[in-house]
Amino acid sequence: MAEPLRIALAGLGTVGAGVIRLIETNAALIARRAGRPLEIVAISARDRSKKRSVDLSRYAWEDDMVILGEKPEVDVVVELVGGADGPALACARATIEAGKALVTANKAMIAHHGLELATKAEAAKVALKFEAAVAGGIPVIKGLREGAAANAFERVYGILNGTCNFILSTMEDTGRDFADVLAEAQARGYAEADPAFDIEGTDAAHKLAILAAIAFGAKLDFAAVDTAGISRLRAADIAQADSLGYVIRLIGMAEPGHAADGPRLFQRVQPHLVPFDHPLAHVDGATNAVVAEGNFSGRLLFQGAGAGDGPTASAVVADLIDIARGEIGAPFSVPVAELETLPPALTGNRTGRAYIRFIVADRPGVLAELTAAMRDAGVSIESLIQKGRSEAGGEVMVAMVTHEGPESAVSEALRLLDGSPSLIRPPLVMQILGA
Repeated sequence: MAEPLRIALAGLGTVGAGVIRLIETNAALIARRAGRPLEIVAISARDRSKKRSVDLSRYAWEDDMVILGEKPEVDVVVELVGGADGPALACARATIEAGKALVTANKAMIAHHGLELATKAEAAKVALKFEAAVAGGIPVIKGLREGAAANAFERVYGILNGTCNFILSTMEDTGRDFADVLAEAQARGYAEADPAFDIEGTDAAHKLAILAAIAFGAKLDFAAVDTAGISRLRAADIAQADSLGYVIRLIGMAEPGHAADGPRLFQRVQPHLVPFDHPLAHVDGATNAVVAEGNFSGRLLFQGAGAGDGPTASAVVADLIDIARGEIGAPFSVPVAELETLPPALTGNRTGRAYIRFIVADRPGVLAELTAAMRDAGVSIESLIQKGRSEAGGEVMVAMVTHEGPESAVSEALRLLDGSPSLIRPPLVMQILGA
């Protein structure tokens, strides 16, 4: 058998420990499939004294993870430190510049610096792989880049954050409110002590930007992702959606578009109402799912565990097996120089149906004010629901579902209502996911 692929591991948290366990447990199987053994030869982490769930005594420790790639006995560095910048980025740059392959699970770093790192990797003729950066153990990057590579993709969308999906599906199952379920998610380890990165949609936006670049041959543009999270949702929104035949899911969606000045790219992360009969409506708990619509393949659904030591380690080691086989390839399907610069698509030009929720003062004339704004903006209302009086605070919830129409009309209606003393809180708008 060929010489081992020699691996340096930067980051020894949950996923790092999972990578070690996977390589040790399935060593013979991996060697047969890779055509050579995978061998960890060096490790590094921020805290050497921290107790970990795996035996590290057999591996050489390096205090400075940045120089792992410079070690002559290392062929590839696995970066599992996290963070868009700092030690993770320094380690990634140094590794590629030293002519070594890099595997990472770091979606923030790839979303912000992926083009730079891919350019360096192409120049050095080394692999840059990041399957684990999107949707944990689901092989969605490999699926788009390889399995469905012959297709022109018409749309890519899905549930990209397990924390949000756990919160929403638990609210749906129990009728509890957002803050209560968020506290449970934190207690169970699904959400961080500071959950903003997840619940405000940033994590999903990182992943969507990566998927969009691969699916549509576009330059990464994380800043162009229109992002909204789930923190403003109430149990009443979940119940109202259910009564209308929908569940609520945080959906990241990307699709190409066109304008008078040329092609554009739509990218948005936002809570959506998802019809009961749509595949994404049945994705519960901390699960991720991605739908890709190819012009010849049709609808493809990738679903599975979006996080955790085992699934994420599985994706990391799959990348290592590819490298052991000598597979490099362009990180974003095509060389960086061939990626298109696609300006953001204007959301106002999109058409669809929307759910609009208002929290208003409980007084006469408010409903007429809301419907007048919709009329003046050209929004056609399909259904309108007004909840009973609140027992405290004089607040009433009014929810509307619109007929199909331009998103710009809904935006105009909200502009007409901006500053109205009748609105106790800003309106909440969620698009209704089409078939």
